[in-house]
Amino acid sequence: MSGHVHKDYTGAKFGMWLFLFTEILLFGGLFILYSVYLSRYPQEFISAGKELNVWFGGGNTLVLLTSSLFVAVSITALRRGAKRLCLGLLGGTIVCAVIFMVNKYFEWSAKIDHGIYPGSAHLKEMLPGEMVFFNIYYLTTGLHGIHVVIGALILAWTMALVKSDKVNANDWVILENAGLYWHLVDLIWIFIFPLYYLILH
Repeated sequence: MSGHVHKDYTGAKFGMWLFLFTEILLFGGLFILYSVYLSRYPQEFISAGKELNVWFGGGNTLVLLTSSLFVAVSITALRRGAKRLCLGLLGGTIVCAVIFMVNKYFEWSAKIDHGIYPGSAHLKEMLPGEMVFFNIYYLTTGLHGIHVVIGALILAWTMALVKSDKVNANDWVILENAGLYWHLVDLIWIFIFPLYYLILH
């Protein structure tokens, strides 16, 4: 029986890594697109990048790093039988996701209030490089934001499974896979933050 469980565990892990690889290809394509246009419009990317608030970006980086720590410790807690601690840490991760999205809402709202959003008249009046920068910025951060919401929903579902003991100290592969997904969401942001908020300042 244990061999059968081990086989399922390996298959589940392999499937998850395969899925994460496709996600890396997706965002990797966006980062390559960014690099191509940065080399074409270096000065315009720098001037557009200065419009972004580094404090919003930095705050969200701290929030996601904290959330990744929570997820990592929650897996250790469950494996040691500390179910309540595991649930608390997963709840904390979901709170971090909410904080991240609230920050992103305020950041996007500030840009939209200034007329900077895809298809806006103000954006069309900007230099071509600046227009490209903001279009890629919205596409990349918007796609990442969707992943944050999906990740939070997956973690909430995992919490329900932990509560009902369907995920426990002896069978924790679902929690580990949920954690892997969340770490990917965090890792992608670690690339987004310097590309958009730091390098161009």
